[in-house]
Amino acid sequence: MHITVHRADELTDAQRKSWHEAMDESPEFANPFLAPEFAQGVARHRAGVRIAVLHDGGEPVGFFPFERTSLGVGRALGLGLSDCQALVHRPGVVWDTRELLRACGLASFEFDHLVEQQKPFAPHVTGLFPSPVIDLEHGDAGYPEWLRATYPGLAKTTLKKERRIGRDIGETRFVFDERDPRALRQLMRWKSAQYRRTGRMDRFSRPWIVDLVTDLFELREEHFTGVLSVLYAGDRPVAAHFGPRSRTVLAAWFTAYDPDVHRYSPGLMMHLRMAETGRRQGIALLDLGRGDKEYKDWLKTRELRVAEGFATRPHPVAAAHRLVRRPVRGLRNTVLAHPRLREPADRLLKTIGALRTSRAR
Repeated sequence: MHITVHRADELTDAQRKSWHEAMDESPEFANPFLAPEFAQGVARHRAGVRIAVLHDGGEPVGFFPFERTSLGVGRALGLGLSDCQALVHRPGVVWDTRELLRACGLASFEFDHLVEQQKPFAPHVTGLFPSPVIDLEHGDAGYPEWLRATYPGLAKTTLKKERRIGRDIGETRFVFDERDPRALRQLMRWKSAQYRRTGRMDRFSRPWIVDLVTDLFELREEHFTGVLSVLYAGDRPVAAHFGPRSRTVLAAWFTAYDPDVHRYSPGLMMHLRMAETGRRQGIALLDLGRGDKEYKDWLKTRELRVAEGFATRPHPVAAAHRLVRRPVRGLRNTVLAHPRLREPADRLLKTIGALRTSRAR
């Protein structure tokens, strides 16, 4: 196995074609976060993005996107932002993880959403976590019929709320692929306010994330498209979602809604509309992403598993990085896994968010 390392903009058309073929050949690599278009999008806004290309007999058979610091600390592409990470490869390809890190100039490699099938990374995994998905069965049924057949427990309540919002504000209308950039900016404002309100880090306070999302919104490729979906009540947007899609997978990424209409559950309506319309758009899977949310338990048809951990080779930088990062991840996962810890932590974050919001007024 011969490994070469490239900047994202150095990939040839033949290499991109091989990457897409590897995605098409294995269902676990169909996620749009694993596409070369996502890697190249991140590379336009983040220094240190590199692509390792694995060659067998002179042919490219594997693609490993990563970010690297000057000290040789590596991290999965878009760590903390991407919901799926992997070394994308043709069937049957194997590699030695330490040799891979050495070829990439990495002392360590941190990941948090690695697909479970990456067996060479298995010795370096520190935890496996459920990642719920919705399998979308194609068919011709309209929205109400599909909703009653697929989610009978939710259908009555959801349809009742849709009728109520129709009477109170305006008839609901769903646009799966909205091209108005004003709607994208509204989604970012809602999401920023939600982050602040709940005490979370505001991703859209970081200019590079705003620029990345804006770039991906404008991207229209055969294997990768940024999809903005909007739920309207009359002419008023009440919920929106932005995420990337490949040929067969739509990744749920950023969803937000107008807090003034929260009693109608517009976020849940948004996901149901995305699923119903997505199946008619040729999407086979809606990936809800890792995370413990009640609506994901309601909607999922099954769960994938993603891994987090640290791949290392003998190096002092690797030892120092692991010493700093592993306790942080361990503490966070312990809190999230235990309701008696998670609920007080969530209340504390919301209190902090409320104080932050009141001071900003």
